Amino acid sequence: MADLRSEEEQLDVIKRWWKENGTSLIAGVVIAAAGVFGWHAWQDYREGQSAAASVRYQQLINLSAAPTLDAEQYDTARSLVDELGDDHGGTLYADLALLMQARLAVGQEDLDGAREALERATDSKRDYIKSLAWLRLARVEIADGNPERALELLDEPFVDALAAQRLDVRGDAYAALGDTDNARQAWQEALAADEQSQSLYGLQLKLDDLGAEEATS
Repeated sequence: MADLRSEEEQLDVIKRWWKENGTSLIAGVVIAAAGVFGWHAWQDYREGQSAAASVRYQQLINLSAAPTLDAEQYDTARSLVDELGDDHGGTLYADLALLMQARLAVGQEDLDGAREALERATDSKRDYIKSLAWLRLARVEIADGNPERALELLDEPFVDALAAQRLDVRGDAYAALGDTDNARQAWQEALAADEQSQSLYGLQLKLDDLGAEEATS
């Protein structure tokens, strides 16, 4: 009997505890389950978004592979870039799409379109993309007859990986201004900075041409 009373007392304790805490316990389990479900749903959503961005970016690559684009293809490319920006803004796909749009625009001799795309790319949260956009924007400004603006852009903070390219374009800007001394200095520094990778083809030719022009003047 004592054992039965003890078990009944324990059961009463459990009942009272459940009455006091059961609701919050169930709520905690539900919240935890919802959290797990929500996390997986968010992961699935992100994977779906990434896949969609990848498909659009691949379509853009396919378009850019053509030697030339007609007006309809160019409009399609710009639409894809806008979609990536609107639906997947801030992603690497969106950033790279802007750089590709600028390249396509230059191919169409649409310097204003290239400038617009590159200016948008300078808002990237990725330092390399931002530096690359400034570099290409400076080239566009030189091609459009604005070397002074190009020099201003080249004063922006650049990643070290683009130091030689930055100096090369700086030399181009000075050459466009007729400032041969600063052009030579920039190209020589670019050549020294690029000595290991040797990726700046034609840089020595620029220096040689500069020397030849001086010799004939």
